[in-house]
Amino acid sequence: MSTNRRYIPRKQEPLHKINEAVTASEVRVVGENVEQGVFKTAKALEMAYDLGLDLVEISPNADPPVCKVVDYKKFLYEQKKKQKEIKANTVKQTIKEIRFGPNTNEHDVEFKTKHAKEFLEEGNKVRAFVFFRGRTIMYKERGIDLLMAFANGLIEEGYAKLEQEPKLEGKKVAIMLAPKGKKG
Repeated sequence: MSTNRRYIPRKQEPLHKINEAVTASEVRVVGENVEQGVFKTAKALEMAYDLGLDLVEISPNADPPVCKVVDYKKFLYEQKKKQKEIKANTVKQTIKEIRFGPNTNEHDVEFKTKHAKEFLEEGNKVRAFVFFRGRTIMYKERGIDLLMAFANGLIEEGYAKLEQEPKLEGKKVAIMLAPKGKKG
């Protein structure tokens, strides 16, 4: 049994009130090449139409509402462009994990410290933890000391700052390190 349904796109509501959709009796008019001030809505609409532009309500909660005299399509394009720019400038930060055992030897700690430095230089956070298997949970102080020595090494060299103190989470003790900023 197949149903023969067609997709009918829903008409989208505009993001702003435009022209006749502006319902306030008075509005504050802003824009380029426009007399700015508080006007009756009909007068503001007339000013927009004389310039061949739209009256767009940009701040409906203000008293009186703020309307901008602008080409609406251009206005939407500018807003979309600003949003893209803001999104591009946000730093995407991921959390990299480094795992130790309670009996991890010094060479392995140095090796993992080198990896942590690379992660922090890339701007990632580092979550280091000591995983206890079986009866090794009896040595949790050794795990905490190992993590603190690891963290202090990175902090002293200026790579990281401690974001979370050692914390017991089930069968592991974990710390969180954040990048300190650009070196140099």
